[in-house]
Amino acid sequence: MRSVEDQLARVTDAAVTPEPVRIAIADALGLMCAEEVQATEPLPGFAQAVVDGYAVRAVDVGGERGLGRVAAAPEASLPVVGEVMAGSQRPLRLQPKQAVRVHTGAPLPTLADAVLPLEWSDRGRKRVVAERPVRSGDFVRRQGADIQPGDIAVSAGAVLGPAQIGLLAAVGHSKVLVYPKPRLSVISLGRELVDIDRDPGLGQVYDVNSYSLAAAGREAGADVHRYGIAVGEPRRLRDIIEAQLMRNEIIVISGAVGGAGGEELRRILKDLGGVDTTRVAMHPGSIQGFGVLGDNEVPVFLLPSNPVSALVVFEVFVRPLIRLCLGKRNANRRVVRARALNHVRSRAGRRGFVRARLMRDAETQDYLVEGLGGATGAPAHLLAGLSEANAMIRIPEDATEVRPGDVVDVLFLAQSS
Repeated sequence: MRSVEDQLARVTDAAVTPEPVRIAIADALGLMCAEEVQATEPLPGFAQAVVDGYAVRAVDVGGERGLGRVAAAPEASLPVVGEVMAGSQRPLRLQPKQAVRVHTGAPLPTLADAVLPLEWSDRGRKRVVAERPVRSGDFVRRQGADIQPGDIAVSAGAVLGPAQIGLLAAVGHSKVLVYPKPRLSVISLGRELVDIDRDPGLGQVYDVNSYSLAAAGREAGADVHRYGIAVGEPRRLRDIIEAQLMRNEIIVISGAVGGAGGEELRRILKDLGGVDTTRVAMHPGSIQGFGVLGDNEVPVFLLPSNPVSALVVFEVFVRPLIRLCLGKRNANRRVVRARALNHVRSRAGRRGFVRARLMRDAETQDYLVEGLGGATGAPAHLLAGLSEANAMIRIPEDATEVRPGDVVDVLFLAQSS
């Protein structure tokens, strides 16, 4: 039986970053930048007011009296000779002993070196009295204060979040070279499966996995194609899978892992590269398959038909591969230590992944966790319990139970960006 670490190492060794593409920055959130973006102009491109007030020379309103906020000299009364709004393209030149009304973001008139805030004045329209002095540079965002020409705005390898995309916009880049989302195809196998727009007959069940696994792939950051149910003779199945190999970086196939169905699928895939089906020391989802197929050596996963087992295997192995392909520095979920609230069973010799509800103590802020699957009287294979979970308890291979009060590792299943 293979360990979780060994299986995960095989998977992550197959990670391939897609070729970079240039896209609009509006579509680049969460993707890894594939180029170094340099600024060609200063940011901001002009000196601007950071508050509503009056553009002045600091020396004209008592600024020469020092750094303290002392009362301005009685003679610090200046004529207001104009007004500048944000976005104004009409240049103004300030003369000594004058003030210009400015709004936040407005360009400063020539010779002005400070802004007197409205709150520090009598708010005069034709003449303003300064009630406090300002120093040179006060309430002014100087030209190039953020970025100078030649500065690196965004580095290659940076994951583009809201701040990075805003910075690209600020330096005038409408498009950026990125590594795109890995394309993931999800296929369901099983003669018993029908799509959800049909009524299942005797012995038939709805195709749950192609929907749940496709959703899990999108949540992880992949560009997902849900193929749905693949049916037909072996040659037909081979053609379907081969077609998906040509247009995807990752393929997930649920069903036909063990038994006669698994043997047939392995024969179909053999001349494409082969998939290793094995037992992994974990539960649920011990029996699973992984390999690389086709000329492009596309990672292919064989997942159990049971929906809970399939989602757990996806979480443990497929999701980290997607995150690595996206260039994420940490491909794994956040792990916290939490105190168990109930009794949870596990299988000896296998690492347990038990769906759970994570919460915090209102007084101590300690993490608390309630097992939902694997708990006493709670079947581990039911999907309804998984839908209530926001975490999974990770139980070591040498443990067979978790008792109330035990402190355990918990994977927090918060949605990713």
